[in-house]
Amino acid sequence: MADASGGSKAKSGTWTDSSADATGTAGHFRIYDSGGTTCHIQGTVTATGGGGDMTVDSTSFTAGQSFTVNTFTLTAANA
Repeated sequence: MADASGGSKAKSGTWTDSSADATGTAGHFRIYDSGGTTCHIQGTVTATGGGGDMTVDSTSFTAGQSFTVNTFTLTAANA
C-alpha cells in the first residue's frame, strides 16, 4: 500500500492473481483476517473506469484465468 494522504491509502505496485478460484461475475470484495473468519473490509468491484471501491480489468471471471486489480483505495470514514 502507498503512504496515507488526506485520510486515504491506495494500492501500490501490481496486484495480479494468476488463477481465479471460480467462475462468475464480481460485484463486491471482502478482506478477511488471517484465519478467514472475520470480515474487516468490504466494498464494490467494477471494471476499469466504473468507479467502484476496487476496479479490476474485467468483472467477469472464469476459473483459472488471470486478473489484475487496477485500483484500490481505503479511506478513513472521518477523513
